[in-house]
Amino acid sequence: MAFVRWILAIIFISSSGALLAEPSPLLQELKGQWQQGGILRGKVQPGTQVKFNGKDIPVGEGGEFVLGLGRDADTDANLLLEGQGRQWQQSYTVAKRDYRIQRIEGVPQKTVTPSPEQQERTRREAARVWQARQTMRQSTEFMQDFKWPLVGPITGVYGSQRIYNGEPRSPHYGVDIAAPTGTPVQAPAGGEVILVEPDLFYSGGTLIIDHGQGLSSTFIHLSKILVALGDQVTQGEVIAEVGASGRATGAHLDWRMNWLGERVDPTTLVGPMPEQP
Repeated sequence: MAFVRWILAIIFISSSGALLAEPSPLLQELKGQWQQGGILRGKVQPGTQVKFNGKDIPVGEGGEFVLGLGRDADTDANLLLEGQGRQWQQSYTVAKRDYRIQRIEGVPQKTVTPSPEQQERTRREAARVWQARQTMRQSTEFMQDFKWPLVGPITGVYGSQRIYNGEPRSPHYGVDIAAPTGTPVQAPAGGEVILVEPDLFYSGGTLIIDHGQGLSSTFIHLSKILVALGDQVTQGEVIAEVGASGRATGAHLDWRMNWLGERVDPTTLVGPMPEQP
């Protein structure tokens, strides 16, 4: 019986159902869900090195760090902590998600395939967006409790995908919130403005705010952008206005998030949409 009590003392069950090793004194906090599209935020003892799936992860002066899981992340994830002469490693089970797939046939090809000139334009624009996302600020605004940038009906969800005439298109990586043109958009958390583009081919008015350590918010289809490149914004500050610019069929906000090279789901940080006033 004493042996059984000893075994139970050194193991516990995580919220995802994975069997975990004894918690390490190096890990002070880790919140978020181990699921595809998920964002996890944690805190370690200052000076601790964090590796996620074999890659070094930035850590703030106070030990803060953030992790992101892509739409099709593997079901296994590994976290390694090293510091104070200690090493702690743990594997986690990443829950798979079911995504909404819509098949549409008989669509005129010219409406789903841009012209060569348009494709060249989108390549140039994608390069500018990619370059902006290489920003690596060591600030930790990502530790704030994120808020919805506006309140309204959700008309599009993360991970969904359309298949036109049998050809899969890129998945949708954001959450769409319907609202009239001109509706104020607020910063969901603090950060620095790293991209301002008033008229990109696909996304129209586009704004990116960096929240630190590679986590950023992107707001697209905007009718007006109210901040400038390099501005420091605070949570709740009005940063833009809803529009229908770019390849949009109606006025709405498309809010997306990236963590380093992964496209993650912003709704995993904010919970259910509040009721409209």
